[in-house]
Amino acid sequence: MQSDAIVIGGGLVGAATAYGLAKEGLAVTVLDEGDVAFRASRGNFGLVWVQSKGDGYPDYAIWTRRSADLWPELDAMLKEETGVSTFYEKPGGLHFCLSEEELEKRKALIARLHNVHGAANYGARILDRQEVHDMMPGLGPDVVGGTYCEHDGHASPLYLLRALHDGLKRRGGRIVADAGARDISRDGEGYAVATPAGTFRAGRVVLAAGLGNKPLGETVGLRLPIAPLKGQILVTERTRPRLSMPTHVVRQTGEGSIMIGDSHEDVGFDISSSSDVMAQLAARAIRMFPFLKDLRIVRSWAALRIMSPDGYPIYQQSETHPGVFSVNCHSGVTLAGSHALALAPMIAKGALDEDLAAFSARRFDAPAN
Repeated sequence: MQSDAIVIGGGLVGAATAYGLAKEGLAVTVLDEGDVAFRASRGNFGLVWVQSKGDGYPDYAIWTRRSADLWPELDAMLKEETGVSTFYEKPGGLHFCLSEEELEKRKALIARLHNVHGAANYGARILDRQEVHDMMPGLGPDVVGGTYCEHDGHASPLYLLRALHDGLKRRGGRIVADAGARDISRDGEGYAVATPAGTFRAGRVVLAAGLGNKPLGETVGLRLPIAPLKGQILVTERTRPRLSMPTHVVRQTGEGSIMIGDSHEDVGFDISSSSDVMAQLAARAIRMFPFLKDLRIVRSWAALRIMSPDGYPIYQQSETHPGVFSVNCHSGVTLAGSHALALAPMIAKGALDEDLAAFSARRFDAPAN
């Protein structure tokens, strides 16, 4: 089965990249392992977030802002082509501080990121206690201030994934289920990817299989130092509109439920929910929004993020296997705009732009090729 490009992985990262490749006119096949995979997509909180991203790593701050700027175009395109709403909104976003110490650290962070963005307008500003309470009525008394960024927003990860899959198919692409990649080998001027569903061939291969990228990369000259980091999410029953914009740990979905998240647990491949972490998440959320104590929790789950040693993405083409690219990150929703409308065109032309060199695994001084 021959295509122009094979994307290994049908989650948010793979689907956005595949959609972008199809938009560039390539015949694309997505090989999806299925629900046995450690899907980061199903555990994504749904933020399209700029503030706080890239502290100490200016290239990531700029890349994240680029994606946020591309999101309205991607959302409109998907809605027009598929009729599926991603529930994307860009009202700005709030980050709350629960102590004066937190607020001072936040002020320093915002100042650093303003310096990174410069004339591009970082769009974040410090709010004192009164300003933040005026902007978001119903906050608890423990909230002493915070930050607001006009470039922040949120979307539904599940509807985004559905729209990307549908959009890919409408552009002539195909998604093969239960087709986890087992081997990648040279096939003439291209590559053959062996799966339980058969062997597929293409001139370009994109590794977007999340944590599965590590063993696959080793077969094509890519050393990818990625590891799992667990995050847990709580979801309440539906309620009337209470939150006018997303926050860094609490957001209201388009359906009316409220999501609570932001745990970071280095526990290997454990995806079980734990009551102690859930209690911590709930307690902090209630300090911010006391009304949450009256809502029932109806769902909870855990999922694994894909993390590099410094937490930033890895984008790289193999030197030993030209035409094989790896895409690794934990911000599949935030970066969907960049993956579909900036990264995919680079892969389509066969080379990553120089401004992505900062995201090579070579930055870890590992023998990456």
